[in-house]
Amino acid sequence: MRSGTRHTRRVATASFVGTAIEIYDFNIYGLTAALIFGPQFFPTFSPVAGTLAAFVTFGAGFIARPLGSIVLSHLGDRVGRKSTLVASLVIMGAATFLTGLLPTYAVIGIWAPVLLVVLRLVQGFAVGGEWGGAVVLGVEHAPTHRRAFFGSFTQMGNPVGIVLASLTFVLLTTYLPADVFSSWGWRIPFLASIVLIGIGMWVRLGVAESPDFTAVQRSGAISRSPVWDLITTNWREMLLGGLSSTAAPTLGYLMFVYMLAYSRQALGLPPTYVLWLTVAAGVVWIPLVLVTARLADHIGRKPVLLGGLIGIVVWSLPFFALVNTGSLAAMIVAYLGGVIAVSFATGAQAAFIAELFPAPVRYSGTSMAYQLGSILGGGVAPIVFALLYARSGSSTPIAGYLLATAALSLVATVVLFARGSARNGGTASTRPEPTPAVEGTADAH
Repeated sequence: MRSGTRHTRRVATASFVGTAIEIYDFNIYGLTAALIFGPQFFPTFSPVAGTLAAFVTFGAGFIARPLGSIVLSHLGDRVGRKSTLVASLVIMGAATFLTGLLPTYAVIGIWAPVLLVVLRLVQGFAVGGEWGGAVVLGVEHAPTHRRAFFGSFTQMGNPVGIVLASLTFVLLTTYLPADVFSSWGWRIPFLASIVLIGIGMWVRLGVAESPDFTAVQRSGAISRSPVWDLITTNWREMLLGGLSSTAAPTLGYLMFVYMLAYSRQALGLPPTYVLWLTVAAGVVWIPLVLVTARLADHIGRKPVLLGGLIGIVVWSLPFFALVNTGSLAAMIVAYLGGVIAVSFATGAQAAFIAELFPAPVRYSGTSMAYQLGSILGGGVAPIVFALLYARSGSSTPIAGYLLATAALSLVATVVLFARGSARNGGTASTRPEPTPAVEGTADAH
């Protein structure tokens, strides 16, 4: 087994690169849904209804996440973290590339949106096992006192993927004529992702298996059914961990996905206006994740995580008050406040979630808890936002929904700490703990 700081850094890089690529793939779909998929795949709908239908296909990816989480995390806890993460990257890359080749409604009629949804479901399946596996791989390779920091490299992949996706669309919408972009230019980000997938594969294939998983193999403690063991022994941690993880993606998808449609419909702003804000906010988010993660290793998970969730609660109403002015300065302040709150909530999140579960079911527990939060926060939120705006013509219900979601996450997190399920610092062991159902003949090789 290779060891040492150098290899730990390579593992962190593998977690970061793979997640960044998958988030890029996932978010170019969201951006295209806001700008293109309505008229290209749902041309018989009104502009608002077409946008809503496009966001429904965006949300379809989150429907497949639980299945992907169950299947891939089962493999991650039985076969290994590394090989499962390589598989998730290949599946995601294939679905994204094929989306770039997909004919529109004008060419194949109803089959166009059907195939769009199918490929989105495949994307969601792959993402279902990505974040949890990348976090577990990073945390289990990390020194005990630096788990939040090394776990945060996976979190850093989120803003990097968002920045790459947004910057790609900024360049395309700026330098391609509008008719060219809408007819075929939007396909470029999907097709170009194949290059990024190749880079991610090269990095991930070069890392060693997690030492914790290897120890589980050697001890004969591999669970026969990790998901079932998780549900029967750690269901409270999974449920509360999922609710705890809901606020950050809700605000994140509000800023980085839905605002592209909202700013155009409600404020009459061009797409590039918000895309540049997204790029700037993502650039600020990247170092803040690392800073807040280091802080979580030094002072504990609790003050950092609770501080971020309280920040989202407090910022819910001022965010829209600033955005609705249409002033660039005010929108910068709105995004800056949102990114700071999200950074505190996500900097400690990776280690916080992974530490809720023992090693034999850690991949399953981390994946399923996070995906529950992502579905409630990221998958449902853009659809709810679009519905609330279509019904009211106002941002106030959207702000109220964000506030309520953040409050729910805050309560769930407080309960986890009060129950003693969550660890407040970097002192807990990451060595494997046996679960009830084990396979006594498991081999380390």
